[in-house]
Amino acid sequence: MNERTALVTGANKGIGKHIARLLAAEGLTVYVGSRDPGRGQRAVEEIGAGARLLILDVTDPGGIAQAAAQVDRLDVLVNNAGISPSLAPPTETGVEEYRRTYETNVFGVVAVTNAFLPTLRRSPRPRIVNISSGTASLTWSTTPNPQFTPGSGAAAYRSSKATLNALTVLYAQTLAEDGFKVNALAPGLRATDLNPRAAAAGGDPAEAARGALRLALLPDDGPTGGFFSWDGTPVPW
Repeated sequence: MNERTALVTGANKGIGKHIARLLAAEGLTVYVGSRDPGRGQRAVEEIGAGARLLILDVTDPGGIAQAAAQVDRLDVLVNNAGISPSLAPPTETGVEEYRRTYETNVFGVVAVTNAFLPTLRRSPRPRIVNISSGTASLTWSTTPNPQFTPGSGAAAYRSSKATLNALTVLYAQTLAEDGFKVNALAPGLRATDLNPRAAAAGGDPAEAARGALRLALLPDDGPTGGFFSWDGTPVPW
């Protein structure tokens, strides 16, 4: 066990739990962020040594503050928690769905990141990984791409992740002089309960988690402000 610590939001299931498991296997103490105490505790028990439960609802400002107060130092923050309420196109997506989606996928990331910045600043190698989506790439959304059909829906989710990409760049630029590495990951379509399309996919969540691990443990000469696929290849904004 080394002295490095990590927090993964939404780590009680799916890609987040796999990321937490891999970080723990590298010897880090990993805070398993979960808004559901029972599911979070089960994930901690499954991950084993190095895992610690941290009750954290990214949409609850008071809860975020309480969680941040429990962590003295943090080396890695993985903003994984995200939702995709529907696969509807923009013409069939109500404003409330946008609000709900952005509350978790955008505002939640900002709230958690800012709350844990003081602890991240205590690290000699602070790393932030934002779990985005290849469907958020404006380039891929306007050119032929084998991964998805342009205009295929999920307007609230895809636009929220495009916003997250912009924030990734802004945080990377703002924190560069402090030694931070801030990057976004496109995990690919994985068999998770994010939405029906993902649930029906055959992609292994653990494979995506390995991409997040790579960004979480970047060396000092690693990139910042980038958008990368799970296999390490750059994704166009």
